[in-house]
Amino acid sequence: MMHLIIITGMSGAGKSQALNTLEDQDYYCVDNLPLNMLEELFNNNWVISKEKIAIGVDVRSGKLQLDSLPAIVKRLKSKFRTDLVYLYASKGIIFKRYSETRRKHPLSTSKMGLDAAIRAEYELLTPVRAIADFQLETSDTDIYELANSIKQRICVLSEKQLSLSFQSFGFKYGAPRDSDFIYDVRCLPNPYWVPELRIKSGQTEAVAKWLDSQQLVQDMYQDIRKFLETWMPHFIDNQRAYLTLSIGCTGGHHRSVYLIDKLAEHFQQDSSVSIIVNHREINAKSKQ
Repeated sequence: MMHLIIITGMSGAGKSQALNTLEDQDYYCVDNLPLNMLEELFNNNWVISKEKIAIGVDVRSGKLQLDSLPAIVKRLKSKFRTDLVYLYASKGIIFKRYSETRRKHPLSTSKMGLDAAIRAEYELLTPVRAIADFQLETSDTDIYELANSIKQRICVLSEKQLSLSFQSFGFKYGAPRDSDFIYDVRCLPNPYWVPELRIKSGQTEAVAKWLDSQQLVQDMYQDIRKFLETWMPHFIDNQRAYLTLSIGCTGGHHRSVYLIDKLAEHFQQDSSVSIIVNHREINAKSKQ
């Protein structure tokens, strides 16, 4: 079955880069297609003969056309495997990107400055974001990380049934946005209080061995694993293509990291699922 991806989201969030990545992955790509031509495109036999198609849609389509997008997507989903992907970044980051490149925002005019244009776009796209199958924040993502995320989480769906993302984080730095499920494991025994383990991460053998010996930790692992094993088939049956499960401890370096890696290792064995792992605090530290 053909895999159709509709890429949309905020201007400056990386839609063009996403389409470039998809093109490199053998998707037939069309950028800035007017929405009133979207369904008409699939009346062309040459187009529907393609196995993988990506369409870029943005705010230049206008409010009236954007309002029609939910109904259009619903009709396309009844015919093809269709995923609506929404890219976004914080308003401050979008402002910074446009200021640095000196490019013109598509909504800015002589009467509407950059800041007002970004706010107006955010409002226009709110209903579109609400129906997205997958949302990807690019505030702290460079072009190489964005390309990798697109390949790992989106391109695999032409072959896999579900893209399952596991993420560890520290509550002291804030809970992640756009998680489908968040587990709080701060109630578990903490290797931070073992002096020789404090500076080590949950990926080290010493910490893993200590956590292996803690019954509460193993009980939590079994509970989360059983939840996913029970409900993943139902999500797949309901045509859910993306799931993000986040586990948080205090600092995001020990318990959450250990549990995420243990879960990812187990579910890697499922050929119908594509796994991606993100250790938020460890990755953030490595960038410093």
